[in-house]
Amino acid sequence: MTPGVSTTVFKESLFLASTSPRRAELLRAVGWPFEIVAGGVDESRFQNEDAETYVKRLARGKAAAAAQKLSSGLVLGADTIVVIDGEILGQPQDDGDSRRMLQLLNGKWHDVLTGVALLRVDSQECVVDRELTRVRFARLTDKEIEWYVETGEPRGKAGAYGIQGHAALFIEEIAGDYFNIVGLPLRLVYELSQRI
Repeated sequence: MTPGVSTTVFKESLFLASTSPRRAELLRAVGWPFEIVAGGVDESRFQNEDAETYVKRLARGKAAAAAQKLSSGLVLGADTIVVIDGEILGQPQDDGDSRRMLQLLNGKWHDVLTGVALLRVDSQECVVDRELTRVRFARLTDKEIEWYVETGEPRGKAGAYGIQGHAALFIEEIAGDYFNIVGLPLRLVYELSQRI
């Protein structure tokens, strides 16, 4: 419950199946009570699996893995990827991979997809959906890309950038949910929580 507020719009607190500091920050920002219960899964993509199916499967898998550690409650699983020209960009493997991804995004529109799953532990009822946001990068110089990679920020971020950090300098336009780009489409999570 938010300090100083006696009522709440949240039906219940959540178990967050993620160690992402950004997802935790977003839940804290709206005052949604939660506990972290990490749920790791194999993030390998199945052959011929499209981006939407992939993020929804991972979100559900993370929620299910975390739910195994609990006896009751509502578990939130999420997974975010970047898609450009049909290629799925997850987290970069190293700085060289970050440079490659940033060159792909350079001066172009791309999609940010987040799969969201809410799983009720006792009944195993689960609702799953996804959010899609379009993002356009400015045209970057090699110097700008190198500077950004050297900040270390691309590490651990889908598509090798964090819109809420240094990369804000390079985002020209977005169409859709900003919080989805950060890693958790709060409105979608809230809507799903009303249905389960």
